[in-house]
Amino acid sequence: MNKISANVSILNKYLFNYSHLTSLHINILNASNYDFNTTFPSNLSQVDVTPNERSVFVLSFISVVLGFLTLITATGNIFVIAAILTDRILRSVGNYLILSLAVADLMVACLVMPLSAVYEIMREWRMGSILCEVWISCDVLCCTASILHLLIIAVDRYRAVTRLDYVRQRNPRDIGLMILFTWVVAITISLLPIFGWKDKDFRDRIVIEKKCLISQDVAYQVFATCSSFFFPLVVILVLYWRIFQEARQRIRNKPGTTISLLVKKSYAKYSEPTTSEVTETTKSISTPSCSTDSNSVSYTSTPIKTKKMKDNLLRIDTFLNKQPRDLESKREKKAAKTLAIITGVFIVCWMPFFILAFTMPICNSCYFDERLFTTSQWLGYTNSMLNPIIYTIFSPDFRQAFKKILCGVSQRHRTNL
Repeated sequence: MNKISANVSILNKYLFNYSHLTSLHINILNASNYDFNTTFPSNLSQVDVTPNERSVFVLSFISVVLGFLTLITATGNIFVIAAILTDRILRSVGNYLILSLAVADLMVACLVMPLSAVYEIMREWRMGSILCEVWISCDVLCCTASILHLLIIAVDRYRAVTRLDYVRQRNPRDIGLMILFTWVVAITISLLPIFGWKDKDFRDRIVIEKKCLISQDVAYQVFATCSSFFFPLVVILVLYWRIFQEARQRIRNKPGTTISLLVKKSYAKYSEPTTSEVTETTKSISTPSCSTDSNSVSYTSTPIKTKKMKDNLLRIDTFLNKQPRDLESKREKKAAKTLAIITGVFIVCWMPFFILAFTMPICNSCYFDERLFTTSQWLGYTNSMLNPIIYTIFSPDFRQAFKKILCGVSQRHRTNL
């Protein structure tokens, strides 16, 4: 018993000393944190700024720029829709594709870009998970529909170039089916995450991390990016390359070359003198023509007229050979420039975003800056702003319709004043 009581007293003494030292150590740490770190900071010039805090000037600048892009996108597509609906010349079957493209781009400006601007200014998502899913679905729907419309426009132009009777035989039913197919594919891709094809961290990313991103499921991202961008990109590049080849072949086989062939035949006829002409020419050169006899005058005038005719035909042939080549090069350059603008703008606007969207779910160890992702996203939105310019500025009918709309608006403004 004495041994047990002695051991117990030693144990109590040890526990008492340990608890006393622990409490003393905790108090020292608390005191040091309070006295030195809180009350007396080591560097008074340092200011604790959170990463989401930005100056008023930066926020104002971002708000103005994003608001301006949204306004220009909406205005340009409204002009295209109004021009097609009000102008009798533009209400053709081929322009139904342009009309549907303008509707998709207008939806981007009205449904996607405003919430994206608010999200960029706040730097975090504060509008709930339901609105996040709705906004993401609208984003995928409108952007995919816009890209697929560029694909079916390329298909339509390829048919118009390769089939001579396609423009006259173009059926509204076929164009309607192409537009319907585009919207069905876009709706399918956008609704799949709502019906469950999303990653397991989707909710936590919205609630905890305050980030509203599309489903980061690898299989869905591969399917969505390939269907929305990479496959249409390959088809568009192939079609426009075939269109350029066909246009260049048509330009070089222009029907104006028959005139040059006739001139060449005439030149060959006059460049091969007959035997009588050679004899007369020899006589006129060997015998002096001193008399004023009419026979002598007519006798020496034949080779002179023949030579003048040959010279004139040679000049005409040279001119006609030079003109088609100049026209061919100008037309080929114009066709190449137009197709390069169409494909180049599309690639520059959407390629960065889809590369990031494709690699983010696959490479978990990679670091992606949010500013880079946001910039690429807004660069893709600007394609909806540039589409009305690209697909209408080369058409004189659209330019004339825009002038009528602008003149009508200015005339109403003057009457109201």
